Amino acid sequence: MEPHFVGHRARLRTRFLESGPDALADYELLELVLFRALPRQDTKPLAKALLARFGSFAEVVSAPPPRLAEVEGVGEAVVAELKLVQAAALRLAKGELKARPVLSSWSQVLDFCRTAMAFADREEFRILFLDKRNQLIADEVLSRGTVDHTPVYPREVVKRALELSATALILVHNHPSGDPTPSSADVQMTRRIAEVAAPLGIALHDHLIIGKNGHASLKGLGLI
Repeated sequence: MEPHFVGHRARLRTRFLESGPDALADYELLELVLFRALPRQDTKPLAKALLARFGSFAEVVSAPPPRLAEVEGVGEAVVAELKLVQAAALRLAKGELKARPVLSSWSQVLDFCRTAMAFADREEFRILFLDKRNQLIADEVLSRGTVDHTPVYPREVVKRALELSATALILVHNHPSGDPTPSSADVQMTRRIAEVAAPLGIALHDHLIIGKNGHASLKGLGLI
C-alpha cells in the first residue's frame, strides 16, 4: 500500500504545473522543493516547521546552513536543495541584470539586490561595477561584517574599480534589522567614496540599502 503522501505529491505537482507557483501557498512550494531531498517522507510537517522558524519561503531558502540545521529533520540533503534554489534565483536575477544597461533596468537591479542580500543575517557590502555604457562588468561582495556593521575602505573600492576598468559604481549593502533607513555613517562613507572616485573619472550612481521591509536609495533621498 502506498504511503498517504504519494498521492498528495502527485496532486501538488499537477497543480503547480497546471496553475503555476501563485496557486501554491509558501508551505506547498517548499514541500515541492523538499521532495527530492526527502523522497520517502511526508514533507509538509518540515515545510511548516521551516516557515514557522524563518517566516517566509524567501527567508527559508536564504537562511544560513547552520541555522537551517537547527530545525529538526533538516540534514545535508535538505540544506543542499534549499541552497540550490537560492543559487538558481540569484543566477537568474543576475542574468537579467546583465542583459541590458543597468540604469535602464532599475527594477532588475533591485530584484537582484533583494535576492542576494535582503535576508542575510550579517551585513554585506556589495559593489556593482559598470562600464561606460552602464553595462555590468562585475558584481562583487567587498566585505562581510556583523549584524549591524561591515568595514568599508574607500581606497579599496576605488582600487578595485580601476583594476576592472570600471567608470561607474553602484554601492549596495543590507541592514539585517530589516529597516533600510540609512545611518549617518552610511551617508558619510558614501560621500567619502564619491570624493575619492570622482577625480579618477569614476562616477557613483547610487548607494542602495536593502532590508527585508524594502530598500532605500541615497540618491533618491538626496543624500548624495
